[in-house]
Amino acid sequence: MSITIKGFIENSLIEWEGNIVSIIFLPHCNLRCPYCHATHLVREPNELESIPLDAVIGKIKQNKSWLDGVVITGGEPTFHSDIDLLIKIFKEMGLKVRIDTNGTNPAALENLIQRGLIDCVAMDIKAPLREEKYRIAAGTSCDLSDIRKSIKLIMESGIEYEFRTTVCPTVLDGLDITEIAQSIAGSKRYILQTFKPNNCLDSRLLDVEPYSEDEIKGFAEDAQRFVKNCYVRGEGMKALSCNW
Repeated sequence: MSITIKGFIENSLIEWEGNIVSIIFLPHCNLRCPYCHATHLVREPNELESIPLDAVIGKIKQNKSWLDGVVITGGEPTFHSDIDLLIKIFKEMGLKVRIDTNGTNPAALENLIQRGLIDCVAMDIKAPLREEKYRIAAGTSCDLSDIRKSIKLIMESGIEYEFRTTVCPTVLDGLDITEIAQSIAGSKRYILQTFKPNNCLDSRLLDVEPYSEDEIKGFAEDAQRFVKNCYVRGEGMKALSCNW
């Protein structure tokens, strides 16, 4: 297996609601979101120490009696050709698996879903589905048809899912969030993530003040008109229901 693991969290109670999970971080990403915090995973993954797969598997087996699942994140996991082999290891342990994705590789996502290898997908939607707006938020050009395919695929998959957007003031405003919510109208779960001005890929964002809690809640309230449940996730990954 050619996959290299660059980060590992043994257990988390907050990463996947209702589950205790281990988190695996894979290197490399095809996007360059200016507010991204995983700068080394994106820019210089080879400078990070690799974690032996056997060590990760050993720790997960040791904790298996009380773990519910594994979250595989990055970077962008779907561009690793052996991702299915990695997932199978944990599925064969009887664990659930969630994939975090930016939605730019719908073919790989469809393959994993159709083969029953993943139990949940968390997809980041960077901006309203307009070419220039998305390019700014993603830090590079994207094929928006791939983003739309992934959204449709996820919503029709029958598995658990969530869509997420990081709300950075220099990139998005409340109208943008409403437009994104319209593009995923009827979805079960939409999460707004509070921008944090630390360790950003674009250092100019380090001086940007995040939206206030009240402002983010207002964005969520507007989004709630189009999605079934909207939440704000901020410091400590604490989710606040906005189901007004």
